Amino acid sequence: MSGFTIALIGIAVLLVLLVVRIPVGVAMLTVGIVGYWVLSGPDALLNYAKTATYWRFSSYDLSIVPMFLLMGQFAGRAGLSRALFDSASAFLGHRRGGLAMASIAGCAGFGAICGSSLATAATMAQVALPELKRLKYSNALATGTLAAGGTLGILIPPSIVLVIYAIEVEANITTMFQAAFVPGILAALGYVLTIFLYVTIKPEAGPVRPKASRQVMLRAFIDTWPVNLIFIVVIGGIYLGIFTPTEGAAVGAFGMGLIAWWKGGLDRQGFMDCLIGSAIFSAMIFLILLGAEFFNAFLALSRMPAEAAELIQNSGLAPLMVLTVMVLIYLVLGCVMDSLAMILLTVPIFWPIISGMDFGLTEDDLKVWFGIITLIVVEVGLITPPVGLNVFIINSMAKDVPMRETFGGVLPFLASDLIRVVLLVAFPMITLALPRLL
Repeated sequence: MSGFTIALIGIAVLLVLLVVRIPVGVAMLTVGIVGYWVLSGPDALLNYAKTATYWRFSSYDLSIVPMFLLMGQFAGRAGLSRALFDSASAFLGHRRGGLAMASIAGCAGFGAICGSSLATAATMAQVALPELKRLKYSNALATGTLAAGGTLGILIPPSIVLVIYAIEVEANITTMFQAAFVPGILAALGYVLTIFLYVTIKPEAGPVRPKASRQVMLRAFIDTWPVNLIFIVVIGGIYLGIFTPTEGAAVGAFGMGLIAWWKGGLDRQGFMDCLIGSAIFSAMIFLILLGAEFFNAFLALSRMPAEAAELIQNSGLAPLMVLTVMVLIYLVLGCVMDSLAMILLTVPIFWPIISGMDFGLTEDDLKVWFGIITLIVVEVGLITPPVGLNVFIINSMAKDVPMRETFGGVLPFLASDLIRVVLLVAFPMITLALPRLL
């Protein structure tokens, strides 16, 4: 049996394990170990295992992960999700659908200090969902908005998944953060426009409320100063080269911790809870990274990625056709796994194929452009019917809303996402302009 065939069997087994709800890190580690054993024997496996684990976890770049997670934990303690939503609500709430637009703005702001799609969706839903219900927003619009808004969590920098992608393809993390900024803003604006069109067609879906006074607007805006300050310091410092992404993450975590303490949300027990929460999420991510390390080593031994790249390059298929097929695969995978798992599973297979095709870009530009498109499509997969993890999270918090209504509310946002993907594919400079400028 050829290595290519063994690799295909391994991928099939992995997908079966994921369908039966085996944790993705455990599934990838199991398939990787067994596949490596079959191809090279137990001695080679043990020799690889004794160095691979240390090499993977000793990477300096990975220290950014617990730092950004800790910053998000502190932000939750500081109550910044509520401040972001209240500020956006004060400025937009008097417009039809304005509270839904405020939810998108809150998701974008919280995503900038959280870096996780699922965490952004869950946190903002706790804040915004009761208010949307109180004002009698339609179930579809309320839950669909929050499910879609959560996807902004890993697109607007800083983004943990973007860091992992950069490490996997050996891209510059700062450049990836720069490239994600404009597409992230386009995503938020596209969602706001979607809500505007939705309530134009169905006015009853997004009721209005009385306009807030100038004093209320000013007070609400002032309450968001911690988010604005941390975002400017961390992202501005990284973009301008004042410090590295890892240093920026440490600065952000320290600054957010001080803000949470100053606001009274961080006592001794709260501090320990934040550390433990960050440690738990870091351990989950690092287990997935370890599983991906062994699984990717198994694929490399099988030569499956290289042979697949040669096969597709010699097939005569247009590069955009190949990219389209990859996009469809991501939409399907989004039904059964989270964004980080998708990146670690597919990039080692897809990147050799993409890098060997002519898109009219240099290799460095291609890494950036493909990474941003991949990130966007991975997030779209999290709200794609019939199964989307973000949708399930929101629906579990809105127990009185039927699942079909939530998926119905998500569909207009999916249309916005697909239009944005087409624009980014057709015009790479949308992604590449800011990194080149800086």
